[in-house]
Amino acid sequence: MRKLASCLLPLLALTALPAAVYAGEAANPQASAEEQKPVDWESWHAGNSVSDLASLQRGARNFMNYCNGCHAIKYMRYQRMAEDLKIPAAALAKELVAPGSHPLDYITTSLPPADAVNWFGKVPPDLSLITRSKGTDYVYRLFKTFYADPTSATGTNNLAYPGLAMPAVLSDLSGVNQAVFKQGKDGIKIFDHFEPLVAGSMTAQQYDQFVRDTVNFLDYVGEPAQVDRVFIGIWVVLFLVLLTWLSLLLKNEYWKDVH
Repeated sequence: MRKLASCLLPLLALTALPAAVYAGEAANPQASAEEQKPVDWESWHAGNSVSDLASLQRGARNFMNYCNGCHAIKYMRYQRMAEDLKIPAAALAKELVAPGSHPLDYITTSLPPADAVNWFGKVPPDLSLITRSKGTDYVYRLFKTFYADPTSATGTNNLAYPGLAMPAVLSDLSGVNQAVFKQGKDGIKIFDHFEPLVAGSMTAQQYDQFVRDTVNFLDYVGEPAQVDRVFIGIWVVLFLVLLTWLSLLLKNEYWKDVH
């Protein structure tokens, strides 16, 4: 219930925003728009590293506290996660394993599908392979481009995924932004920049690190053995180089009397 509440509280907070906030009534918004250059959000990169153990541990904490209330990672077991990320068994049982679950269980969500459809219009997807199917940069941009939208059912929208059914569940951390659009060719609206409407509990740098850690964890979940695979691959390549060199020496030895 605690994890499910973390998924719903930001939605309630956003729907309670006054119309003036949605409209972006700030001191001279036109002047602030002129001072800022257009934000190229599509060039943002996650820059994560699955070899960063501390980041993965923070990402696991972030996911279990803010995402697992609605999303599962059904191909990952609690115990495998703890072993890979060097999480002590006591901390795993106390902080990460859901009530009623066992460390050998797969990580599922407590959100009933019927409630998900009733509240969000669809069942939230499993995120086990989200970074492998969409890429880490996509997930990073998704977390970073929510903005207030009074026309949507959740009160928010997203640049990376327009019409996203998921509310801005991290708005208490990031704050609430208004997206400023400019008129482009053929009357198409083009995103220009964000303007802060409500401050979050984190600074921009802290929230950016929070998102990178979470994306890093989801990248690990998509292929838990990728660090070992790269390490083993380096030794395989070195062995093949050595084998090629020895084979060349052997070939020269066999053929030295032929020429």
